[in-house]
Amino acid sequence: MYPSSATTDAQWALIEPLLPPPGNAAGRGGRSEKHDRRLLVDAIFYLVRGGVTWRELPREFPPRSTVWDAFTRWVRSGAWARVHDALRDQLRVRLGRRPQPSAAIIDSQSVRAADTVAGSSRGYDAGKKINGRKRHIAVDTNGLLLAVIVTIAGIQDRVVPPRSGIGTPPRFRGTTLAVSWRTQRASVA
Repeated sequence: MYPSSATTDAQWALIEPLLPPPGNAAGRGGRSEKHDRRLLVDAIFYLVRGGVTWRELPREFPPRSTVWDAFTRWVRSGAWARVHDALRDQLRVRLGRRPQPSAAIIDSQSVRAADTVAGSSRGYDAGKKINGRKRHIAVDTNGLLLAVIVTIAGIQDRVVPPRSGIGTPPRFRGTTLAVSWRTQRASVA
């Protein structure tokens, strides 16, 4: 339908088993899904790749409310995280690495928050003079994403929330990384 967002057979073979089973296939009853799951994934990829709003979803795809429901259900089930991890692991193997990394690089960035962002979800980063949020990101040595968490900007870089999975040492799939590097703010003499 739209070549830029259509999944290939090889991509679908990787994605399909990582999605949760339909409600009627899990032994809980219910009616079968009306729309093809591959078409739902293609619609989600169309939205993400094009950066368009849900209202701009072309009519060739299932209704936007159906696509939204599937997307949110799959987010809650952790399906997108599983797809991301599987793709990252596959790429690491292709690069001659083990699927699970033994080292990570951690950094953070403070970002201004709009006035519409609730005060409880933003803070003031005195070092950068930014009122907003901070994103903490862990990547492997190839730059592939391992973990990300968003906090208030007032959180110090040396104090990363333990629930983030980016603690010291960071945890990845229950395996402690052997080495982790944190970027340090350069001091001016």
